[in-house]
Amino acid sequence: MNFPVKLEEERLKDISGVEDYNMMHERHRIFPEILKPQNPKRILDVASGIGVVATRIKNNYDGEIVCNDISPTCLHSLRKLGVPTMSFNLDEEDKNFPIADRDFDAVIALATIEHLIHVDHFVEEIHRILTDDGCLYLSAPNYNGLLYLLPLLLTGKTFHDPLGVDSRYEFYAHLRYFTYRTLLEYVSSFGFAPVAVYLPLPETGSRYMQLKANSRVAAWLFRNGFRVMYKFFSPRWASEPVICFKKEANPQKRKPKIVTL
Repeated sequence: MNFPVKLEEERLKDISGVEDYNMMHERHRIFPEILKPQNPKRILDVASGIGVVATRIKNNYDGEIVCNDISPTCLHSLRKLGVPTMSFNLDEEDKNFPIADRDFDAVIALATIEHLIHVDHFVEEIHRILTDDGCLYLSAPNYNGLLYLLPLLLTGKTFHDPLGVDSRYEFYAHLRYFTYRTLLEYVSSFGFAPVAVYLPLPETGSRYMQLKANSRVAAWLFRNGFRVMYKFFSPRWASEPVICFKKEANPQKRKPKIVTL
């Protein structure tokens, strides 16, 4: 078992399926809603985890979802959900994904690219397996976001604590540190054009629900603070926007549409 899988297995040691999972993120909640403008029919979810997004798409969207992961716990959970699965390593530079050219209308890669060494190969392979107008739905921690930047400035500590119970996984597993702007520019250099950036408000994520349980007033201020920020300021301050990139033969440089959900 390689080190990234070992870390994942440690993190999921008490979890056997979606019903046990309590690390929900707002990036999960906005699916399948954000698929509807492009309406893809055949979708690949890479590094699917235990299947939070896959479940939402399977139950609420008219399209085929195929999931990939290499964690035994995640694969077990995905198979329990009844979704088609594949298992291949996304980070092998000398191996293509075992998928035919132009086989999928959309690829979902949430909180994945920051874990990879061979990121060029990863994006190139996604470009290869997408149909000519296919879309990549991508997210990564935006380390220029206020939720990351303010604690760094105020405490002087790194983004993730190597000794912290809740942060150890991120410290060891995150190999790339993107900002919103660099992620836009980087992916766009591979024949993609950013179509939309989705900014999910705090609503059902585990962090927000814990805050709400402790103080409804604090939760209201937190949520509406994000609403104001998303309305009047650039997405560069958001902690983890989800960006929709479209594969284009001659992509034009343009600003993506901003959508708050």
